[in-house]
Amino acid sequence: MKAVVQKYGGSSVASAEKILNVARQIEKKIKKGYKLIIVVSAMGKTTDGLIKLAKEITSNPNPRELDMLLTTGEQISVSLLSMAIQSFGYKSKSLNAFQAGIKTTENFNEAKIKSFNKKRILTLLKSNDVLVVTGFQGITDEGELTTLGRGGSDTSAVALAAALGFNCEIYSDVAGIYTIDPRLHPGAKKIKNISYDEMLEMASLGAKVLHSRSVEIAKKFGITIYCGSTFSDEEGSYVMAGSKIIEQPSVTGCSIMENQAQVFIKNIPVDYNLIKKLFEKVALEGLNVDMISIINTGNNLEVSFTIVEEKKKHLEAALKKVFRGLGKWQIVYHTGFVKLSVVGIGMRSGIGVAASFFKAMKKIPIKLVTTSEIAISCLIENQYKPEAVKAIAREFKL
Repeated sequence: MKAVVQKYGGSSVASAEKILNVARQIEKKIKKGYKLIIVVSAMGKTTDGLIKLAKEITSNPNPRELDMLLTTGEQISVSLLSMAIQSFGYKSKSLNAFQAGIKTTENFNEAKIKSFNKKRILTLLKSNDVLVVTGFQGITDEGELTTLGRGGSDTSAVALAAALGFNCEIYSDVAGIYTIDPRLHPGAKKIKNISYDEMLEMASLGAKVLHSRSVEIAKKFGITIYCGSTFSDEEGSYVMAGSKIIEQPSVTGCSIMENQAQVFIKNIPVDYNLIKKLFEKVALEGLNVDMISIINTGNNLEVSFTIVEEKKKHLEAALKKVFRGLGKWQIVYHTGFVKLSVVGIGMRSGIGVAASFFKAMKKIPIKLVTTSEIAISCLIENQYKPEAVKAIAREFKL
């Protein structure tokens, strides 16, 4: 069977007109002899609207009930798209998580896919030209509805492609993957081929083209992901194994992570078991911390790290549980930061990238720096973001 999995984001199906446009794109593929599994996000900003509505009812929605609410968004878009495909004279069937047998873990709002009902999906695909499947959602073994977290539709699409052995194409309002977000730097170049490792770094460091979990799955199963535009025929970008890329520049791209807060925890007793408990508790609360620094002053420890600003209240609740009974500890927040990162698989063998990075950033006050094998990240005040992006783009020809 000649088949492909395609995913269309919320901006691609934000109106009836855009849904009909997606159906026309699908028709082109059908005429080339393909069967298609289409994974669709909720229309436009539907998910954001549903979350806002829930928070008008309660500031702390029950996770199970929130998932029950959020899964309605994708059911609207898959049914409308399936109707559009049928109106063009093709056989199409829409499927929600239950009907497609998308089994997940029981972590409401952040579930992970365990399996699909492959037999049912392939049987239905044989008797239809197109199956339109809800992204972002699944069901537990007990039949509870779950969602996969932000970017979950990307994860659904790539996981389906991996399970069925099909290629995967991701379509949005952007014509591929760029060296820098074109909205931040209009002169950004499109990257034709990017390795899994580079895309993972860029996604985890703020690039919004693909969700990092989808790239992890693609890497594990060797699935090449094509990223293109729903609204043009311009060639997009390919995420693939690094060994297939002939030219590997020292720096492939630059990512920005917004709304960063630097957290300082002061006057902690010199007890590294306490530090272990601190980060274990933070992890259990589902909080992602970064750019960690620990200073031993002789009498006390001072720990600093970065966190997304909106998670401050959750962090404080976690810290109070860890340091209960230790009266002297103190927490201080510095807000208004962004994390700027350069990423490139060529850093593994290239020389002088750090020197070039600091040369570009010589006029920017840097608060913190961290590195990995293929990335350099720094924390800077938000006001310096445009100047820093311009300087990095110029230095590394991005």
